[in-house]
Amino acid sequence: MLVPGSSFRDGRRRDDLQVLVRDNNVDQALRVLKKKMQREGVFREMKRRRFYEKPSEKSTREKAEAIRRARKLARKQAIREGLIAAPKKPKLDARGRPGAGPGGGSGFGAGRGRPPAA
Repeated sequence: MLVPGSSFRDGRRRDDLQVLVRDNNVDQALRVLKKKMQREGVFREMKRRRFYEKPSEKSTREKAEAIRRARKLARKQAIREGLIAAPKKPKLDARGRPGAGPGGGSGFGAGRGRPPAA
């Protein structure tokens, strides 16, 4: 079982993340662990703590994050109420990736003056 300890210097403690390793499949357990850590924001916090952040910079960042969250919430609510149109979803190609539809010319040699392969 992979269990990263997550105690902090300031005395706070988060719930530990636990990942069960089934059938000795460590690769799959690591993928699950990374996904959980990503969801918890561990990587973002590690990146942020790499260098010292002045208290004034911290408050400025936190205010900007709060404004961003409020705008996102207001935008989602306006979309739900029909006040603004929802953003258009990109068309998917044959492989399910964003881009032009089938035969849209997004593959090899596209946009080079060559006719599409028939």
